[in-house]
Amino acid sequence: MAFVSDGTENDVDEENFEDAYESIPVASKMDLRNALKECTMALNLFLNNKFSEALELLRPWARDSMYHALGYSTILVMQSAMTFEPQDIQMGIGTMKEALQTCQRFRKRNSVVESLSNLVSKHTGEQLSEEEMHAEICYAECLLQKAALTFVQDENLINFIKGGLKIRTSYQIYKECHQVLLGMTQDDKNSSDNHNQFEGGVKLGIGAFNLMLSLLPSKILRLLEFIGFSGNREVGLFQLQEGASGASLRAILCALTLLFYHTYISLILGTGEGNLQEADALIEPYLEKFPNGALILFYAARIDVLKGNFEQAQATFQQCIVAQQEWKQIHHLCYWEMMWCYSFQQDWLQAYRYADLLCKESKWSKATYVFQKAAILSMLPEDAVKTTGEDIVALFRQVEGLKQRIAGKSIPTEKFAVRKSRRYAAANPVKLTLPLLEMMYVWNGFTIAGRRSDLTESLLVTIEKAETALQNEKNPTEYFGDDQCLVQLLKGLCLKHLGRLLQAELCFNQVIQSEKRLKYDHYLLPFTYYELGLLYKDQGYTDKAIRFIETAKSNYKDYSMESRLHFRIHAALSNLKGSPPTTP
Repeated sequence: MAFVSDGTENDVDEENFEDAYESIPVASKMDLRNALKECTMALNLFLNNKFSEALELLRPWARDSMYHALGYSTILVMQSAMTFEPQDIQMGIGTMKEALQTCQRFRKRNSVVESLSNLVSKHTGEQLSEEEMHAEICYAECLLQKAALTFVQDENLINFIKGGLKIRTSYQIYKECHQVLLGMTQDDKNSSDNHNQFEGGVKLGIGAFNLMLSLLPSKILRLLEFIGFSGNREVGLFQLQEGASGASLRAILCALTLLFYHTYISLILGTGEGNLQEADALIEPYLEKFPNGALILFYAARIDVLKGNFEQAQATFQQCIVAQQEWKQIHHLCYWEMMWCYSFQQDWLQAYRYADLLCKESKWSKATYVFQKAAILSMLPEDAVKTTGEDIVALFRQVEGLKQRIAGKSIPTEKFAVRKSRRYAAANPVKLTLPLLEMMYVWNGFTIAGRRSDLTESLLVTIEKAETALQNEKNPTEYFGDDQCLVQLLKGLCLKHLGRLLQAELCFNQVIQSEKRLKYDHYLLPFTYYELGLLYKDQGYTDKAIRFIETAKSNYKDYSMESRLHFRIHAALSNLKGSPPTTP
């Protein structure tokens, strides 16, 4: 299809796109340059919380312009991924299929094989037109998003395999496009206004793939390397940083990917060492340009959470909630964060309020939400629980029936919640010990609370009260040994963050020495070995740290949250590799 520009949007300043939207008629023709301009306008609308307006701007050309197709489908995929509603996910997959068909029409034709890997081996980068290069990048992005949705669609193994094949194809396209980019001369780059956009797309893809693959435990990575995947964290971060500092349409996507890594992935699947200085630098220009943008406000608040500025974070989350009413899913993300902010401060009634809102409004993981709500209420005195009108035992008994399966797998935190809540299934329930603080640990929350010594001291007081109550127990239950080990692990974490390292080490060793007393919570052993390894790492005892973390990795299997721990172990061992060996 030949595109001819009619110059409709050429004179509109990029920074005023969102304000100029209503005065611009729907274009009658569309070339690559104007498609990029109009998609930048749609992105600005999106970042200003005008989600419907962004879709309306993109819809007329969604079947005839690769960038409109990509932008339109990306917004709908984001929405469907947030709702977890089967019909929304199906709609997102359908839209992405249409986007792939649109992008396919602009790709280089190859009579033998349609794949880019064959194409590029026969044609140099110079033989790909500018439009065809952009088509490859858009096609790869669409493939990746469709694969992600395919994984969460249902339990069908065929869909799971299809998703994996699409990810591999996307990865190959990005690698080939990167080679094309490296082969370009400076004259090639300077000759096109749209080169920056192509380069931004390559950096986003190569950066995201490298970063994602570098997180995977070595056992999985070895398997993936066998079929052509490889990942390097430094390469991934560098490519994304370069993309984020550029002027392309995908600069914000590179920035958001880095923000997600520094504020979530490094904490949940790593050792909690996200770069908050870089996160601040990434968010600052967008806060200036989109001061009321819900997505931007959300990340600004999350950065404050990780700094321990919980009061400031709570105020910004409230601002984020007020900023827009169209995508309630963003409210739910704020409720989750607010629940934890109040939990770190042990303001249990306020934490309960947000847990209750999640139970009522969000469909992501009902089992987790109900468990969290019951766990928070368990931290309150009985008279305070009565004021809420809730029945803790009844809530815990609901959890197992709410468990769901995604891509044929149970959500690990749901499986954990179900196991813990089974104590309440008996006619005479056995109360959980510090269930909310245990969940706080599962989400690596002690790393966050540990930023504030006042709150960590307060958590330690709560843990020591539970420790005393267990010691004074006259009729210990079958869970007694498990509960004692849990208390020692949590106590050790607090002591570590307060700098009382010898006492922390004693607590962790007490858990390890009690291995034979554990009946149910076998996860406590490998997690404690891991924490003891981190304690030695912080003191510079590299060899000893590696030994304890390797013990956690190799000596235990089939326990709760096993995959999460293996991600954290991989991150810890990766960090330790370059450390100078020291022995105590």
